[in-house]
Amino acid sequence: MVDFSINEHDQKVLDETNLMKKMIDEKYVRYYDIHEEELLPPELPEANDWKHLEPMLAERGKKDGTTKPGTFGMLRSIECTGSTGTIALRAIAGGLGNAALRAQGTKEQQEKWGHLGLAMAITEPSCGSDSKAIETTAHLDGDEWVLNGEKIFVTSGIKCKGLVVWATLDRSKGRGAIKSFIVMKGTPGLELAKKEHKLGIRVSDTAAFVLKDCRVPRENLLGGKEEIAAEKGGDFKGLMATFNMTRPGVGAGGTGMIKHASKIVIAELKKEGVEVDWEQGPAKRSALQEKLIDLEAQIESSALTVYCAAWLADSGKPNNLESSVAKNKGGDASRHGGLLAVELLGAVGITEDHLVEKDWRDARITDIYEGTGEINHLIIARALLNYTSSDLM
Repeated sequence: MVDFSINEHDQKVLDETNLMKKMIDEKYVRYYDIHEEELLPPELPEANDWKHLEPMLAERGKKDGTTKPGTFGMLRSIECTGSTGTIALRAIAGGLGNAALRAQGTKEQQEKWGHLGLAMAITEPSCGSDSKAIETTAHLDGDEWVLNGEKIFVTSGIKCKGLVVWATLDRSKGRGAIKSFIVMKGTPGLELAKKEHKLGIRVSDTAAFVLKDCRVPRENLLGGKEEIAAEKGGDFKGLMATFNMTRPGVGAGGTGMIKHASKIVIAELKKEGVEVDWEQGPAKRSALQEKLIDLEAQIESSALTVYCAAWLADSGKPNNLESSVAKNKGGDASRHGGLLAVELLGAVGITEDHLVEKDWRDARITDIYEGTGEINHLIIARALLNYTSSDLM
């Protein structure tokens, strides 16, 4: 039976995490939102004040009735995100590139690079949501791969130690020729073009790169399979499986930010005497009360889709459809719910008096990266109707 309830120990972990996130909100969130050019330090000064959290998390595996790790991770993201975004007490080593390494890399590759922070370099100036349209090329020259192309919107591109670069061995062969390569920082031919300035998630550094005759060893091909797939998909299908692992987390993060915004809105409206009376019927509620209910419904429905996708993964079951549903619903809730939260606060909602406007800006990316809402609609349609990609063209 599916059960998302938590035990007493897990609740203590959530309570402590919320206190830690509140501290970060108060001390650091607005500063790094305004000072986008600054990178976070490897460790915040208060890190040692919360060192008891790590053993609390480690103890979860020894307690009876604890929520499965994937589901609990999503629960923490939704219940404890605050407005902190990617601000953590200590720098997190892993990135989206690490998820690709775990999904597609050989055992030797995972041992060699798994401890390093790796960014994912997919998007190009002429290739966004349609990943199979990648133009960056790779060809084998002796025992080295030579890569040429441009990559944009690389998350953690400044802080990462290396990139997982998607490239094609032969543009005429479509997705079957797409491979990914480990390219470490400092490799000749890999140039950092610029750091992006963004609407939201400003604390997360985003970069653009150019690869000019960039040479990497033959063994840097992720998975080690050099042949071009005869069947549709090939390694591309395995690489796309990376997103089954990460899309629920994207939905959770966006949902968590909007939930944080809703808490601020509810507290501020309560000061003005506006609360939802759940015993009253719709005809007796004010327009503001109806909007508060709408906001809560958006958050709750989005959270349930995330938990479902995570529970399937924890249970070792396929979750391709559910991951896209979680990502898509998280994007909808972030877009609609974020705007609604700002609207409910009135004129003060667009000022920096509260973090609501920042939550709205930060959560907006939920509907864009790791597969836009439109792309996930197509994935959902294909799964439900048993269509191929060509059937939906």
